[in-house]
Amino acid sequence: MSIQRQETKQRMSRIVIHNDTVYLCGQVCKDATKGIAEQTETMLEKVDELLLQSGSDREHMLSATVYVRDMKDFAAMNEVWDAWVPEGHAPARACVEARMARPELLVEISVIAAVKK
Repeated sequence: MSIQRQETKQRMSRIVIHNDTVYLCGQVCKDATKGIAEQTETMLEKVDELLLQSGSDREHMLSATVYVRDMKDFAAMNEVWDAWVPEGHAPARACVEARMARPELLVEISVIAAVKK
């Protein structure tokens, strides 16, 4: 059994790869002073960076769990999400309302993907 951890600290690893499956830790926006659309965009930019770093990409996502602070932002978050996900490659996804680690955070995502072969 091979487990590869990247950017590991005391609390978590940003990336864990096991049996050609990539697990990303939760990602949030780059600037929490922005609205839901901007927070979603920069959060997904960070996902892109980690997927690339781990040998994967958007077309190899298997699953995503999206957490939004308030479901009133669901439609605006989905507009950004729908434009970001490659057509025909949508992962299995759940989206839930959740209390965030910091009140200014509006959205967070956790992604599982396959390594590209």
